[in-house]
Amino acid sequence: MGLKPLISLTLATLLVCAATSALAQTEPAATKNHIPLAVGAGFSGFNTDLGEGDLYGGTLWIDYTLPRVPSLLRGIGLEAEARDLNYMRAPGVPANLRMDVASGGVIYALPRYVKFRPYGKYQMGYGNIDEGAVHSTARWHDSRTVSSIGGGVDYRIFRSVWLRADYEYQIWPDFWKTSPTSPHGPSYTPEGFTVGAMYHFDKPRSR
Repeated sequence: MGLKPLISLTLATLLVCAATSALAQTEPAATKNHIPLAVGAGFSGFNTDLGEGDLYGGTLWIDYTLPRVPSLLRGIGLEAEARDLNYMRAPGVPANLRMDVASGGVIYALPRYVKFRPYGKYQMGYGNIDEGAVHSTARWHDSRTVSSIGGGVDYRIFRSVWLRADYEYQIWPDFWKTSPTSPHGPSYTPEGFTVGAMYHFDKPRSR
C-alpha cells in the first residue's frame, strides 16, 4: 500500500543519525552514553471523520533526540511513526474500512517535571484509506500526503520505561475534490488518541 518504502527510508535516516552521533563521541568507550533513541508501541483510537464512528489499531514510533544543540533547543528531536487502524468497527460499517499512515517529523519535549514530560510534534507523511459499500464487493481506495500536529505527555514508570498518552490531528488536503480539474475541495481531518509504552536507550535528561 505504499507504506513499506516510506517506513524503511524514515527508519534508516534515524539510524544513520544515531550512528553518526555515537561515532562523534569523544569520551572513552567505558563512559559513552547510549544513543539517544526511544522505541515505542501503542493502541490508537481515531474518529474517522467519515460519519462511520471510530476505528482502532496499533501504532509504532521511534524518537531520536538531537544530542548537540543550543540550550534553547534542548529537547528537540526527530520522530518516525506508523499507524494501522483496522479494528473494532462500529456495526453497519464496511468490513474493509481501513486507514494507515506512515510519517516523520519534528518532536519537541519540554523540561521534565517530576516524572512527567510534555511534548509537541509536527509530522508529514503518506496515508491510505480503503472503504467499500456494506452490501457490495466494490472497493474504494484513496491516498494522500498527510500532515499532522499533536502532542501529549510521557510518564516515567521504571528506569528507561515510559508511558505515553498522545493526541494527533491529521489533515488530508483536497480529500473531497470531485475531479482532478475541480477547485480545491475540503480536507479530510481525522483525529484521535494513542496510549502506549516506550523504551529509552539513553536516559532522558531533566532540564
